[in-house]
Parts: sequence; C-alpha cells; structure tokens
Amino acid sequence: MEACGGTESALNNTGRWTFAVRALRHRNYRLFFGGQSISLIGTWMTRIATVWLVFRLSHSAMLLGVVGFAGQIPTLLLAPFAGVWVDRLNRHRVLVATQVLSMVQSFWLAALALTGTITVADIIWLSAFQGLINAFDMPGRQAFVIEMIEDRADLANAIAINSSMVNLARLVGPSIAGLLIAAVGEGYIFLIDGVSYLAVIASLLMMSLGVRPPLPARSGMLQELRAGWSYVAGLLPIRALLLLLGLASLMGMPYTVLMPIFAGTILHGGPSALGFLMGASGVGALAAAIALAARRTVIGLGRLVAISAAIFGGGLIAFSASRLLWLSLLMMFLVGYGMMQQMAASNTILQTIVEEEKRGRVMSYYTMAVVGMAPLGSLLAGWLAARLGAPAALLISGIAVVIGAGWFALLLPALRRVTRPLYAQLGIISELASGVQAASALTTPPQD
Repeated sequence: MEACGGTESALNNTGRWTFAVRALRHRNYRLFFGGQSISLIGTWMTRIATVWLVFRLSHSAMLLGVVGFAGQIPTLLLAPFAGVWVDRLNRHRVLVATQVLSMVQSFWLAALALTGTITVADIIWLSAFQGLINAFDMPGRQAFVIEMIEDRADLANAIAINSSMVNLARLVGPSIAGLLIAAVGEGYIFLIDGVSYLAVIASLLMMSLGVRPPLPARSGMLQELRAGWSYVAGLLPIRALLLLLGLASLMGMPYTVLMPIFAGTILHGGPSALGFLMGASGVGALAAAIALAARRTVIGLGRLVAISAAIFGGGLIAFSASRLLWLSLLMMFLVGYGMMQQMAASNTILQTIVEEEKRGRVMSYYTMAVVGMAPLGSLLAGWLAARLGAPAALLISGIAVVIGAGWFALLLPALRRVTRPLYAQLGIISELASGVQAASALTTPPQD
C-alpha cells in the first residue's frame, strides 16, 4: 500500500509539473523561451554592470537616479504611441527590429567601456536609446504572447512561465555580473550581452506563424490613442490594476538604483554583495513566478495582487532597517517575491479580459505603469537618498506601496462585480456562463 501510495504521489507530482509548463508544448513559445532565456541573462548582467559602473565613476546617488531616469523616460513618453503601432503592425517583425537595435546598443556600450573612453554622459544617452527601443519592444512582446499560443487556455501559464524565465535570469545574471565585474570589468559584460541577443533573434526568425494582417487604421493616431485611453480608464479592473502597478513602479521598483549604496556603503560589501542582493531578489521573484505557473485558474488573482503588493512594500520597509547582510538577503527575497507576484498576476488578469483589437494599447499602458513610471521614481529615490539617506528613501517607498495595497484591497468587491461577467463570457466561470442570475452571483462572489 505504501508503494502504491508513493507511486500515486509521484504520478500526481509529475502531472502537476506537466500542467505547470503546459505552454511549452507550443513550438513557437518553446523557441521564444529558449532564445529569451539566454538573452535575458545578458540583459540582467548589463543592468548590474551599468549601475556599478556609474557608481564607480561618480559615487553619486543622484547620478544613479539620473541614469535610471534616462533609461526609462522614453517609455513613459512614447509607450501609448507605440501601443497604437503594435496594434497596427506585424508584432513579430517589430520584435525582430527591437532585438537587433538592442544588440547594437550593447555592442556600443562594450566598445566605449573596453577602450576606456566611457563617461557617465555616454551611459546616460545610451540608456535613453535603449529606453526608446523598449517603448516599442515591451508592449510588442506582451501582445505577441497570445500569437505564440494556439490554445488560449494556456495564456495564463505562458505569462507565468515568461515571468519564471525573466526571474531565473534575474537570479543568474546579477550573480555572474558581480563576479565578472571584479574579475574583468564592466566592458566584457556589455560584450556578452550583445552576443546573447543573437539567441533571441534566431528564435524569432525560426518561428512559423500564421498570417496576421495588421488591423486597418480606421482613424488617425490621436483618435486611436483616445480610444485606447477611454477603454483603459473606463474599465475599473484595468484602471485599478494599472494605478497600483504605477504606484509600485514609482515608489517601490527604483530600489534597484540604490542597491550599490546599500552593498558598498551600508553593508560594507562590494560588487559581489551587490550581485548577491539582486540575486536574492531574483530568487524571490522566481519563486513567485513558479507559484503562479502552478495555478489552474485566474480566479483569486485579484486578492493575490493586494497581498503581494503588501509583501513588496513590507519587504522594502524591513530592508531599509537592516544592517546585516544575511537579513538583507532575506528581505530582498520577500521584495522580489511580492514585486513579481503583483506584476505577473496583474498581467494575467489584463491579458485575460482585454479585447484583442486593443491588446497592444492596453499593454502599452501596462508598460508605462511598470517601466514608464520608474524613471520618475529613480529621480525621486536618488533625490531622497541624497538628502535623507538611502535607508530613509526606501522606508518612504515601502510605506507608500503598503498604502496602495490597502487601497486596492478595499476595491476588491467592486472589481469582482465587473470581472465576473467578463470571466463568464470567456467560459472561465461555468455557472455564470450557464445563466446563473447576476443578483445571486453578486451576493456570493468568489474571490478573483
């Protein structure tokens, strides 16, 4: 009996594992996963190398904020326009173009760093160039996911796997970067990143995609911008999710620009300590993504968004008070877990309920909320750290995120009333799809 029980348990575990990676049965998504897994490690290595190089050249908290601002402000300004183009154009070709341009940017950074001629000003304008690329790449990438998945039921799993991939790279990349910075310097990291883009470009070119004609331009750019904005602002779940993401991005996510100060000054470490701190955040984010990949339904994600935002903010508050490396690593785990769970759960809800013809525009506002608000947050974090110190800056950030989580939790009953009919139309809530009375549904709503 014990042997049978053990066999049954093993089969159940195998089944759960297979379910958790079911999106990989789609060939195009497997190609994307393989190419991106390599490229993203290089991307995270470059992020760490860039902030450390700026800190080494300037020892300025304000300049760390300025570089973060320059790298992300183009996304804030251009993402809505990019979303219109993503809805009009072939998303596959958009991604090929953005990956080639990103490769050029990394090689340019490498050339300047390896020749010893790089300055903070060079880093600022090259970061701005990458931000311009990302304004088109991120909404294009988000909207393209559904084109790689033949079965819409696997969409949520694909998003969760994508988050796992990003955060595995977030774990591996900073750790490698911390070691390589000390061994060979930042220039070789930029060079490795440039080479890594070849993997994702090759994976995109190997895909077999059906013909997706671009949506006709029924009106001008401004008219389509207004239509996208009206849709986002008019649907409560989308509006609330994006507002909370925007707050977390503005106040919470710029913690990364202050990590060199914590690693080098407050915790008395160096590049390796920076790599370990960012790696711990990556472990937490990876754990969150794996947990989401194992979920079988989007029902319950709304409450999860509120809880994860509270974990994110609480982790920042506790990290700001820590002066021990081991405790700081533990808090970074919680920060990464809460941040990624909030982002991925919000992404899943948005991708599930959005109308297809507006997907690019909605995901451009998602990009603005996640990435576009961060440059303002980077400046704010740098300004606060320069005047109050890095610990006080993170304390203020964490408190703001926790307040946002509480606000979103209060909205949950209203959000359920809106999302339940949308889930019913998609067949996610079978009892409503079968015609259960709306009044009855509102009196006993399940969490979503």
